[in-house]
Amino acid sequence: MNSLLALDIGKKRIGVARADAVAKIPEVLDLLIVNGMEFYEIRKLVEAHSVTKIVVGLPRNLEGEETQQTQYTKEVASKLEKFIDCDIVFQDESLTTVEAEKMIDSDKRFKGLDKDSIAAAYILKDYFNSERKDA
Repeated sequence: MNSLLALDIGKKRIGVARADAVAKIPEVLDLLIVNGMEFYEIRKLVEAHSVTKIVVGLPRNLEGEETQQTQYTKEVASKLEKFIDCDIVFQDESLTTVEAEKMIDSDKRFKGLDKDSIAAAYILKDYFNSERKDA
């Protein structure tokens, strides 16, 4: 079964979510710590979930312009692409962390979950929505 993996890349942590390519329902996965082993952990997830595409959240400022974090994210994605045999695409991640924080604040079911992985689920949801618009 083919899946997609979403990553919300930060300098200290990486939020992770996945979804089946057919059902397209994002599932929050455990947060990864940036410690030199994150690419190995991502490769394990790719293999375990039969991932065919990784959707990386691309940060921008409120004017839609690239930032230092945008460059960092692109560099990490480029290195990851060489490490893992999987398609990597970018998805605008505007306000996904804000949405994740709202979700955690408003719903007790999400209190124990990491905001970065919830943001990754929003990135995947946005990717699926943009895919529908393009179809």
